[in-house]
Amino acid sequence: TSDMEKQLHLNRLSSRPPVSGGGFQSGSKMRMGPGRKRDFSPVPWSQYFESMEDVEVEDESSKDTFRIYRSGSEGPVVLLLHGGGHSALSWAVFSAVIFNRIHCRVVAVDLRGHGDTKVKNSEDLSAETMAKDVGKVVEALYGENPPPIMLIGHSMGGAIAVHTAAANHVPSLLGLCVIDVVEGTAMDALNSMQNFLRSRPKTFKSLENAIEWSVKSGQIRNVESARVSMVGQVKKCEDPLDSPGGSKSIVEGIIEEEEEEEEEEGESNHKRKKEDDLEAKKECLYTWRIELAKTEKYWDGWFRGLSSLFLSCSVPKLLLLAGVDRLDKDLTIGQMQGKFQMQVLPQCGHAVHEDAPEKVAEALATFMVRHKFTDAKGGFQCVFPAC
Repeated sequence: TSDMEKQLHLNRLSSRPPVSGGGFQSGSKMRMGPGRKRDFSPVPWSQYFESMEDVEVEDESSKDTFRIYRSGSEGPVVLLLHGGGHSALSWAVFSAVIFNRIHCRVVAVDLRGHGDTKVKNSEDLSAETMAKDVGKVVEALYGENPPPIMLIGHSMGGAIAVHTAAANHVPSLLGLCVIDVVEGTAMDALNSMQNFLRSRPKTFKSLENAIEWSVKSGQIRNVESARVSMVGQVKKCEDPLDSPGGSKSIVEGIIEEEEEEEEEEGESNHKRKKEDDLEAKKECLYTWRIELAKTEKYWDGWFRGLSSLFLSCSVPKLLLLAGVDRLDKDLTIGQMQGKFQMQVLPQCGHAVHEDAPEKVAEALATFMVRHKFTDAKGGFQCVFPAC
């Protein structure tokens, strides 16, 4: 069996505690009798967060709105930044688990150009602009005296978290957690990124189809998380003709060919062909919310110099990785000097917090309790030697 199948098998076997806020028992949907089909139907955000709102941020010439999901009203804020192409919903399962482990408030943000956030210039995904966005959202939520904030980011969001912390856009910053993004590995991976993006399907027939693809391709190895988070990655095609792979130029070409062949073909054949084309267009119901290939000019700015920037942040730092091979030279030296805490969570894909939300929540809760940022709740015990 593949690594993904092994992981899914492990998920089925593991017994996990129920999460608060109405969330499912993690993995409960994985246990099936023989012959039962796996459920890929979408699940609403309300199973995992208490509320959803659009935060209005004043810009020089416009009002931008950032979609956020939140839970809790007391304790430090756990502010969550998702990876490229994802949305705040990628933190759904993790959020419900961490909320069950420690006293905290959870706030997950749809970044610029992603999810349901609406900004005037959605194509400016520079590290500087996105880091300023985070500061503006915090100010809009809490005014000039924000509560203590633990900033956590995955992949692109991890890079933005580091840029945000380094530029002091969050004055009440308690700590910084970066998940599976390292400068050396990220820079090496940029060359193959376009090939990876080209290999993904351009459209999906349904949300179920998109969720099934994300799990079977290994992008998200946890069915429960995929069922809530893929909703934030794809959108309905506004016009099937505008969807990738169904571009107007292709369709216009078909129409021209049809007109040329119309005289040769019988009327019934022409009618059948039109019906087939219509059916094909109907199938392109969902496409990606953001075309990541078009953001390439910003990739270098997200990741170059990230390791030294991370090490320069004066707050306590936690680095969570899917594999120890991801560590570059600067971070290896920094880790040996004890400048940050590191933990490797094996058997995870790149979306570590989606694949293993309990393990990531455990690592983060332990880190925050150990640094006396907050207290444990619900009988949670620090389980790692570092505590």
